[in-house]
Amino acid sequence: MSSVRVFAPAKINLFLHVVGRRPDGYHLLETAFRMLAHGDWITLTRREDGAIHRTSTLAGVAEESDLVVRAARLMQTRTNSRFGVDIAVEKKLPMGGGLGGGSSDAASVMLGLNRLWGLGIGRETLQQWGLTLGADVPFFLFGQSAFAQGVGEKLQPLSLPPACYVVVEPPVAVPTGQIFTADDLTRDTEPTIIARFPELPTRNDLELVARRLFPEVDAAIEMLGAFGEARMSGSGSSVFLRCADASEARKLVAKLPSGTQAWIAESLDRHPLFDWADSDQ
Repeated sequence: MSSVRVFAPAKINLFLHVVGRRPDGYHLLETAFRMLAHGDWITLTRREDGAIHRTSTLAGVAEESDLVVRAARLMQTRTNSRFGVDIAVEKKLPMGGGLGGGSSDAASVMLGLNRLWGLGIGRETLQQWGLTLGADVPFFLFGQSAFAQGVGEKLQPLSLPPACYVVVEPPVAVPTGQIFTADDLTRDTEPTIIARFPELPTRNDLELVARRLFPEVDAAIEMLGAFGEARMSGSGSSVFLRCADASEARKLVAKLPSGTQAWIAESLDRHPLFDWADSDQ
C-alpha cells in the first residue's frame, strides 16, 4: 500500500457545558460528541525520503502550522518512522465552524499513517498524542459517539439512536479563544448525570456569547429555530437541528432563504477508520 484516501467526519456537540476552570486557565467541559456523515477527504501518499508535504492549499493557513502536517510530524517523531508523506486535503468543513474540521483532519491523518506506515499504534496512545494537537482530536481517535469531560479528553462511549441533521453554516468564522475569554461566559454549570442524558435539560453555554459577538450566528439560530430546537455546535459558528428523517430534512432545507449555506447529514456513530487503531496492551 503506497496511498490511502481517508474520510474526516464533522462532529456536533449535542450539548456543551462549562463546569469550571483549571488553575492553568483551561476550561473544564462536559459535552456529548457525535460525528456526522459529512466531512473532508484526505489522500495520503507515502514517501520513501522521509519528507512531509501538504500538496493542497488552504487559504490563510501556512503549511507548517496546518494540523494535518503537524499530525504527520507528530507520528513520524513519536515512532521514528523513516517514511514521509504527501498530504492532499479536499476541504468541505469550514474553519471556525464548530464542526471540528481541523481536529478531524489531524485524527484521520494519524489513523491513516498508522496503517500506511505499518505502525500498529494503539488507540489510547494515539489519543494521548492527539491531545497535544488539540482538545477535540482525541474524540475523533476514540472513534465513536462519546460523553466527554475535562478539556474534552476524558471520553465514555455514548449510545444514541440514529438521527438526521440539518446544518447551517453562517458566513463567519468564530475564533474559539474569543468565546472562551468573554467576561459573560457561564463557567459554573452544574455537572451532568450522564446516565440521565438526554432526559436532563442541556444547552450550549458558549451560544449566548457567540450570538452577542457574531450577528450571523444569532441570525442562523433564529432562522433554523423557526423549525424546531436549533443549537450551535462547539464554539460556533455552525448551527444544527435534528429532523425525524432525511425526507423531513430536505423539506426543511427547501424552506430556508435563498443563499443559505446548509446541508443534510445522517449521524455517524462509528468512525470509518475505527479499525485502523489497535487496542493498547
